[in-house]
Parts: sequence; structure tokens; C-alpha cells
Amino acid sequence: MKTSDVHAMSEDQLKDELAKLKKEQFNLRFQKATGQLEQTGRIKQVRRDIARVKTIASQKASASKA
Repeated sequence: MKTSDVHAMSEDQLKDELAKLKKEQFNLRFQKATGQLEQTGRIKQVRRDIARVKTIASQKASASKA
């Protein structure tokens, strides 16, 4: 996921995307624990996407308050 894609999202879309990413992170952790995970790099990618979405969401929230 690119930063420009995340910046184009509305606050509601960011909340939905964050929920989707957290669910995917949970599923990946579960697959890792059971030994079924094939794409180990995906965990790091999802973690960074979650951070990216949270950062941009907080920037948009603070910009709307100012």
C-alpha cells in the first residue's frame, strides 16, 4: 500500500482499512503459530501498513481540529 493511496482515503475508509489490516495481522500470526504461514514477509508489510494508516489518520484528525 502506497502512502498516496492512504492519503486519498477519507477518515471512515481509514477506519475500515485499519480494521481489515488488524484482522489480516491476526490471521497471519495464527498461521505462523500453526506452521501454515508461507509468506513470512507479509507480517512485516502488514505491520508497516497499520502504522502508516494510523499515522495518516491521526494527521487528518489533528488537521480537522485546527
